[in-house]
Amino acid sequence: MKSAQIREAFLNYFAEQGHTRVPSSSLVPGDDPTLLFTNAGMVQFKDTFLGQESRPYVRAASSQRCVRAGGKHNDLENVGYTARHHTFFEMLGNFSFGDYFKREAIKFAWEFLTKELKLPEERLWVTVHISDDEAADIWLKEMGVSAERFSRLDEDNFWQMGDTGPCGPSSEIFYDHGADVPGGPPGSENDDLDRYIEIWNLVFMQFERSADGELHPLPKPSVDTGMGLERIAAVMQGVHSNYEIDLFQALLNAAGKVVGCANTEEKSLRVIADHIRSCSFLIADGVMPSNEGRGFVLRRIIRRAVRHGHKLGHKDIFFYKLVAALVAEMGDAYPELKEKQSVIENALRKEEEQFAKTLDKGLALLDEALASLEGAQIPGELVFTLHDTYGFPTDLTQDIARERGLTLDMAGYEKAMNAQRERARAAGKFKQDYTDTVELDGATEFLGYDRVTEQGNVVAIIKDGELVDRIEEGESAAIVLDRTPFYAESGGQVGDSGYLQSESGRFEVADCVKHGANHLHQGKLLSGSLAVDEAVTAEVAGDVRQSTALNHSATHLLHAALRKVLGEHVTQKGSLVDSERLRFDFSHPEAVTSKQLRAIEALVNSQIRANTAVETEETDIETAKAKGAMALFGEKYGDSVRVLTMGERTDGGAFSVELCGGTHVERTGDIGLLRIVAESGIASGQRRIEAVTGAHALALFDLAQQRLDHAAALLKARPENLGEKVEQLIASNRKLEKDLANMKTRLASGAGGDLTSQAVEVAGVKLLAASIDGADAKSLRDLADQLKNKLGSGVLLLAAPGEEKVALVAVVTKDLTGRLAAGDLMRFAAGELGGKGGGRPDMAQGGGTDVSALPALIKTIPDWVKNNIK
Repeated sequence: MKSAQIREAFLNYFAEQGHTRVPSSSLVPGDDPTLLFTNAGMVQFKDTFLGQESRPYVRAASSQRCVRAGGKHNDLENVGYTARHHTFFEMLGNFSFGDYFKREAIKFAWEFLTKELKLPEERLWVTVHISDDEAADIWLKEMGVSAERFSRLDEDNFWQMGDTGPCGPSSEIFYDHGADVPGGPPGSENDDLDRYIEIWNLVFMQFERSADGELHPLPKPSVDTGMGLERIAAVMQGVHSNYEIDLFQALLNAAGKVVGCANTEEKSLRVIADHIRSCSFLIADGVMPSNEGRGFVLRRIIRRAVRHGHKLGHKDIFFYKLVAALVAEMGDAYPELKEKQSVIENALRKEEEQFAKTLDKGLALLDEALASLEGAQIPGELVFTLHDTYGFPTDLTQDIARERGLTLDMAGYEKAMNAQRERARAAGKFKQDYTDTVELDGATEFLGYDRVTEQGNVVAIIKDGELVDRIEEGESAAIVLDRTPFYAESGGQVGDSGYLQSESGRFEVADCVKHGANHLHQGKLLSGSLAVDEAVTAEVAGDVRQSTALNHSATHLLHAALRKVLGEHVTQKGSLVDSERLRFDFSHPEAVTSKQLRAIEALVNSQIRANTAVETEETDIETAKAKGAMALFGEKYGDSVRVLTMGERTDGGAFSVELCGGTHVERTGDIGLLRIVAESGIASGQRRIEAVTGAHALALFDLAQQRLDHAAALLKARPENLGEKVEQLIASNRKLEKDLANMKTRLASGAGGDLTSQAVEVAGVKLLAASIDGADAKSLRDLADQLKNKLGSGVLLLAAPGEEKVALVAVVTKDLTGRLAAGDLMRFAAGELGGKGGGRPDMAQGGGTDVSALPALIKTIPDWVKNNIK
């Protein structure tokens, strides 16, 4: 069976068993700070397992795309060198949310493997947790599995989501590849070899582990299973390595043609074939190469693939050319690959081109360091700097070291790397204790779409992380109401502020955030007291809410305008909307030009002036998508979604249709005006626009006019002639700067005209060390070139003293660089003046701040050269 056939057979089988087929979720987990990437099929169901969300089904099946290349689950270094490690893989899974449990899960798995896939029972081996007698009885007594192919294991058969939270025993199914493959069955001394390969893991979530380590039975035990598509495909296709299955063979052949390697068993070719999958799917899901977070992991994977292309002797740009082969192989199962093919190719090509420059920079830095290296070992700090700062692969540094008879200080490298890991761990975001927050029942009913005042009852009060019955004047807390007009921070829109008024007290709400299905009104009790079950009047600060709504609605128009002006590849990467301004992050490979910004701004303002009605409706997610609604990046949507429609196109359609649960204006004209105030890059392939609307935009125009009038008055010009006047001043200033530079060069040349006669001979070479008054760094370099030509062969150190610092230039003629390096001379000289410097063996620059030490330095240069020349 082909990989695509196995995927369909699995999903169809479980659909016949009453499971809902659920599409694969994004590789970027929505609203989950605990994960870098989606790394298992259960990730999109995590909140369902935790009881924090409900779904319209209790059985599900999916084929989930997964990446394990960072954080806790990181297989990157093993990829290409083992038979089954990948950065990207597909996980087939069936799930029960409090519906069926062990008996049905075991029956489904055994029936699918032995009847649907027709795997021989004698090639299957089953394991259960050592304590799980229930599962053991089902396997041995009901399913008839032979006791000779059955094991009880301890740690290997107990699964948990984290140190706390849902957990339970698991049952694993292994495939026996045959006696000719080395290895023993699970639980034996040789179970880490290749004969018995795990193909399916059935997790029985029946406990919750609390912070004290105790296990508490879950009220609704659930099932989470996972079977790697690549592993089961290897079994079904009669091969031992995942790289031999149909899907990988197509990619290996395509990669081989591009880089000129016909051997599909070549490890570097396997790395490339694996990495094109993870890179392409990550970019399709909105991740772009950058220097932090998910983007950094993507960049590392791309560069690793490119490096392996170089190892195969291919030096040209090649990686992006493999996207077409991947789309041909997996585009039917994952249509987003086809839709984003050009975006993926452009991102990969740009990153590879950038890495080519990085390689050049890294090689130059390494060459410079090796020129002054003492001993035969490259320092670990340098290896780490090359890797961390320049993205220069450590294995490439190792190759260069080997070619030159050098070694790497890997202990020093690991020390620097561990220090970085500690810093990252200390600042890490991907961690969360599932019992670190107060558990709340019920849900807050949000009524704030059409009102800013509402009556409600206090259902809970949280103070210092604990539930309390009452708070007194001056105390800070979070108030939970049964119903509220306060919007809780979500989708980039900040939470509302305002007041809760009861008969006994007045509470100021500084912010409103979500806690599961409840709204937490965070703030301070200004007077009186407030207790659970009290009635309150909840009143939102209306003017702040309205200003926030203007900005939020404007982001939707801005998003649509960006896609129209820049292209359909633009997708939202995040936003921040408050009453003062809006910030909008989006995918785009280059800076937005001034002309494009003005076009975007004009398009948004034309929609505002049209003053069309803003429409919202609640519907199911599939109907919303059919209407063309765009889901925003990083957001999770329930079964009922809110569709926001704004503006009109010239063809009669809506200008913007998106899913959004925020608060908005009634008509586009309410926004008044939008003014873009800044555009910048925030990561590779990601840009940010900041803008203001309404009264804030008018205030900005007023401020700009005041500044224009002030500048015109200073230059004695009319505002309309200001540009011409500034151009004249710039031209005049440039001429003066050029005249001053020429004067300094002539002054330095004149001062240096007789300097060659001051050269002395030290250790058989000519040495000239001199101070030149009136020169600057540029004229000093020019003078150094003139003097070097006059000397023919020799060593120069020239200094240009100023009021607060000294500029230095050191030159060693080419015939002497084997005996003395200009960089070494510069480091000594600059250090004596309290500064630093460096450069090439034949020319170096630097400076210092201790001007008074210059005369003494000039006198010490002959002795230093005498002691250091070879």
